[in-house]
Amino acid sequence: MPGKVPRKVRILLVDDEPDLLAVLREVLEKEGFSVETAPDGYQALQSIRSHMPDIAVIDLRMPGLDGFSVCRELRKDPLYEHLPVVMLSASGTREMKVEGLNLGVDDFITKPVDTLELLARLRMILKRSRKGLDANPLTHLPGNVSIETRIEEALAAQKPLAVLYLDLNHFKAYNDAYGYGAGDHVIKTTAQMLIHLIQESRDCDFLGHIGGDDFILITTPDRMTSLAHRVIKEFDAMAPSFYTPEDRKRKKIISTDRKGKVVEFPLLSIAIGICHNNHRKLSSYAQISQYGAELKKHAKEQSGSALVVDRRRK
Repeated sequence: MPGKVPRKVRILLVDDEPDLLAVLREVLEKEGFSVETAPDGYQALQSIRSHMPDIAVIDLRMPGLDGFSVCRELRKDPLYEHLPVVMLSASGTREMKVEGLNLGVDDFITKPVDTLELLARLRMILKRSRKGLDANPLTHLPGNVSIETRIEEALAAQKPLAVLYLDLNHFKAYNDAYGYGAGDHVIKTTAQMLIHLIQESRDCDFLGHIGGDDFILITTPDRMTSLAHRVIKEFDAMAPSFYTPEDRKRKKIISTDRKGKVVEFPLLSIAIGICHNNHRKLSSYAQISQYGAELKKHAKEQSGSALVVDRRRK
């Protein structure tokens, strides 16, 4: 069949019927997909969290955790809210489809599965997601389009708003000394730390990845400072794990600065600039971005991890 998909595309098939899984796996692998399978909803969530696929194809009716419950769990997590989900169902009632769409299901396939239709729909979803997906490719967190949209929505609602801009200190030096693979590990681990922190504390309304080592948190003024302090505490606790025992012991690394000069750099830390509408009105995404950059710059000028809150009233 023409139009084969690159092998790097990974599909997770979830169904409690082993024979159906075997047939679909054979068809998809012949078309160049990398395929993983899971027999139930619980194992599906474990598989997704350990190695996120490009698309999840999930049976609706399964014992234990059904397809809608799996989708509901995924959409609650900012790391997986953009993961395309195709639902398999023996019935295609209007009510069922409406419920699924409200949960964030991307498409439905009626059983018995027509493999040609499944392939066509998977390719359509891949094409659409590659054009419109805003998620950062490294962390899968919402990117700049989603960040701007969320801030503009908060401004339009005229509610209390605080935006935290996060940036890692000395990340370039770390990248140069340890390599880009280690740098990517730092970024992904930081993203996971932020996800777990906001899930536990519920003090954050939105988490986004601007790019590189820059993240953004959206919350309210009454929660902004405590949230920032928790981020600093968590990051400082895990930062030494990114280094060799020798670098951890001396608490510095040898690298080169932007001019090519060999210098010593401290261990990674995190800078947080916080702008909010407690004392003055915030009117636009561009204004907030400017304020956030200024405040983050002041935080980076301090030694170690630090936060700077906007105190201006005009």
